[in-house]
Amino acid sequence: MQGLRTKIASGELAPGQKCPPEAELSAQLGVSRSSLREAVRAMSALGVMESRHGSGTYVSSLEPTVILQNFALLVDLLPLDGLLELFEIRRLMESHAAAAAAANATPEVLAKLAALVASMEAADSPSEYSALDSRFHEEICHASGNSTLAALVDVFRSRGGHFRIFDGEEGPAVRTDSTAGHRAIVEAIANRDPTMAATAAAAHIAQTESWLKKLRPAPQP
Repeated sequence: MQGLRTKIASGELAPGQKCPPEAELSAQLGVSRSSLREAVRAMSALGVMESRHGSGTYVSSLEPTVILQNFALLVDLLPLDGLLELFEIRRLMESHAAAAAAANATPEVLAKLAALVASMEAADSPSEYSALDSRFHEEICHASGNSTLAALVDVFRSRGGHFRIFDGEEGPAVRTDSTAGHRAIVEAIANRDPTMAATAAAAHIAQTESWLKKLRPAPQP
């Protein structure tokens, strides 16, 4: 597989390009055709290559968002302690996203964020609140203007959502803390203050991490 990776990494096989016929490519790489097929299957599973029936094998678009879809399958297997280790990375990413949103957010985006926070305050059920919470974070990441950042944050948040900290006896307290954090982020973005937005986002993610450590809920499907 290393030879195939090298061809793609060097640009010899470019995104979207059709690969040479199997016999030719195996000869170029100095491997058997069966080894090449295994390598292609492995690369396809990672979203790097794709086989098209009747057409041949192609390098994928190699867009980060496509590659991250396969990374998401691995993150979704993490136990709570593994997820908590990712929160340090998530704090950095969402802090950057909030800072960028403070610099870039349009009045329309600000209105959406404010409306989402208001809807969270009025939400009657944990599931409704969770859905609004997801939309809030997605909106900020998209406002940052970095689609790869948005996709990566979504991967981490997807697994975190399986632990459902908005449910249970402590649910109301968690939701109150979460909404306060959201309001602080929106206020900083509205004030066009990237530093304050980053600080508010980091504090909000740290609060979520704290609740997860305290409650240690079991993951739900």
